[in-house]
Amino acid sequence: MKNLLMVVVLIFGLLVNFHCTDAFGHLRSVVGSSAGAIGEQPLSKIAIHKTTLALSDFASIQARPLLLGLKGEDTAWVVVDFVNEEPSNDDWIGVFSPAKFNASNCIVENNSEVQAPYTCSAPIKYKYANHSNPDYTSTKKASVRFQLINQREDFSFALFAGGLSNPKLKAISNSIAFANPKAPVYPRLAHGKSWDEMTVTWTSGYNIDEAIPFVEWGWKGKEQKRSPAGTLTFEQNSMCGPPASTVGWRDPGFIHMSHLKDLWPNIKHTYRLGHLLTNGSIVWSKMYSFRSSPYPGQDSLQRVIIFGDMGKAERDGSNEYSDYQPGSLNTTDQLIKDLKNFDIVMHIGDLPYANGYISQWDQFTAQVEPIASTVPYMIASGNHERDWPGSGSFYDTPDSGGECGVLAETMFYVPAENRAKFWYSTDYGMFHFCIADTEHDWREGTEQYRFIERCLAQADRRKQPWLIFAAHRVLGYSSNDWYGLEGSFEEPMGRESLEKLWQKYKVDIAFFGHVHNYERICPIYQNQCVNSEISHYSGTVNGTIHAVVGGGGSHLSEFSPLETAWSLYKDYDFGFVKLTAFNHSSLLFEYKKSSDGKVYDSFTISRDYKDVLACVHDSCEATTLAT
Repeated sequence: MKNLLMVVVLIFGLLVNFHCTDAFGHLRSVVGSSAGAIGEQPLSKIAIHKTTLALSDFASIQARPLLLGLKGEDTAWVVVDFVNEEPSNDDWIGVFSPAKFNASNCIVENNSEVQAPYTCSAPIKYKYANHSNPDYTSTKKASVRFQLINQREDFSFALFAGGLSNPKLKAISNSIAFANPKAPVYPRLAHGKSWDEMTVTWTSGYNIDEAIPFVEWGWKGKEQKRSPAGTLTFEQNSMCGPPASTVGWRDPGFIHMSHLKDLWPNIKHTYRLGHLLTNGSIVWSKMYSFRSSPYPGQDSLQRVIIFGDMGKAERDGSNEYSDYQPGSLNTTDQLIKDLKNFDIVMHIGDLPYANGYISQWDQFTAQVEPIASTVPYMIASGNHERDWPGSGSFYDTPDSGGECGVLAETMFYVPAENRAKFWYSTDYGMFHFCIADTEHDWREGTEQYRFIERCLAQADRRKQPWLIFAAHRVLGYSSNDWYGLEGSFEEPMGRESLEKLWQKYKVDIAFFGHVHNYERICPIYQNQCVNSEISHYSGTVNGTIHAVVGGGGSHLSEFSPLETAWSLYKDYDFGFVKLTAFNHSSLLFEYKKSSDGKVYDSFTISRDYKDVLACVHDSCEATTLAT
């Protein structure tokens, strides 16, 4: 049995390090080090470089309506009608934006033997022609509906034969567009570097030579003020590799950021995004609202949502997404439904799983807009945001598809000293959060290790009794199957350096994603449960509770068949955690399924300040010179 286990581990290790090339000759992980390896970015399945022209007088495609968003909407439904005298079950419809997608902007190949492609731009989404039209091959015509979002450019639709691996372009539609494709869209709120500051980030098509960006905001119903915004973007040569630097590239537009400062605590604010054009007119966004954060240590009802690995999906049923992030809309919709009952969101890594297809970041920010425009949407860096060989990431994998952190750092704000190093602290009332970046080295002696200790040490537990640590990869404990094969039930080198810090500073709960399921671990220190309770904890903090919350929406991860003594609750399903601080002494932890929003696991903590001060193993100096 021992020899058999060694063989299994060896085979698994070989699989972890095995890579192959995709249809474009790009390196991709087959199994990889990531929970995201079971599944493939749908756009990567299209061999777009192999596109050949097969335009036919007997095939046509038309899109309607021609003009979208006439009432200022950022989202619209369109109908695409098409006819094909030679239909096949592998015909498909691609949505392209910009509408002109020929090879005029392709990077020229130096190799004369390489045939110049017709196009080097992947579509932003696609559907098979028989989607919702099972009789397409007999009628030779059909219609499909797509939901489009405002993405700064016009759109066209193309009918392809030959499936995804050998696309033959048969017909191209007319172009359609939003009434104002450059309009400011998809605001994302985040805490600033102090408790009384809210940061607003959004996307538009306006550069600074066209318009001056700003936010108009103030107390609801009171006089409004204006705060200036900065403007950022990035270029194709900022990407670290393909597909982000090749077929996945799409101009990201301009990312604007404004810091709303000197906020009074707990006040409802309204705001809207503005761009002052050179002719003196102003382009406005919709009106939004948020409630400013409580004063640090304030005793009031405070509610936090935590999850990881959500991804994105398409509401129009684009069937290429059916297996990729199957639970993401369930989680999104449950949070939208419950929006009035929480105050802040922590999305701890693996956001859209764009994997180098830049258009997907717009899709993701549109998906979470109802949430992120209303409460602070704080993120952590995951492997699908950061990792790329030779880019300085701790893991030498291609999981980001060549994005190497650029998209996450630019599209979302975090109050880090250096946003390329995605570790930071933030406060919300009675909560103090220390957010680590598992895609950079966290081990003892590193810059990040010093930050983590400083962040934990700075928690004033009398004012902020609830000390939370969060990171993407599991630096604590997980019963996931591939961790079980490794025998450590953690990310390699995960908790060895950090567990003594969690114990020393008495971290209440440590949250992790990366593993796509839910698991709660007992209060634990050095592999031993230090408290036998299951549903209620009180008294001294003698160990940290760990929770894996990576079931936000991406395909699920299997548990190890080995039963771990420290695991209290496992769920192979999509869900998220809600923390409710009632006061300085009472905390409620709830795990909810995304499918119905009901609570499936919970516990409470009752603790006074004197309990936090109490010395337990490895949390206080062993001796004192006082007499």
